[in-house]
Amino acid sequence: QLQACGGGLVQAGDSLRLSCTASARSLTNYFLGWFRQPPGKEREFVGAVRWSVGITSYGDSVKGRFTISRDKFKKTVYLQMDSLKPEDTAVYYCAARFFSLDSYDVWGQGTQVTVPA
Repeated sequence: QLQACGGGLVQAGDSLRLSCTASARSLTNYFLGWFRQPPGKEREFVGAVRWSVGITSYGDSVKGRFTISRDKFKKTVYLQMDSLKPEDTAVYYCAARFFSLDSYDVWGQGTQVTVPA
């Protein structure tokens, strides 16, 4: 089970940090990912971290602005979003997948991020 929070209304250029806490016993063999769904658009990949080693990857639209980190003790993954733009407005979701699977199969509830134009 995943619990995401931290969304809100911010101005363009501001920063915001989302967090997602997992209730699983162990995340060692998992990827924790962030996705977003802008209004009227399909869900897109934001970024992910391989929990055991901390290696991250990002979608092209957020590279250089968003950073994923994790707190292994708290079983929490963070999405630090800097230099926010109106096009970052979306519902953000965290998700998990076992390392050998191709798709994410555990999803948290979304949290809304709004950056007015």
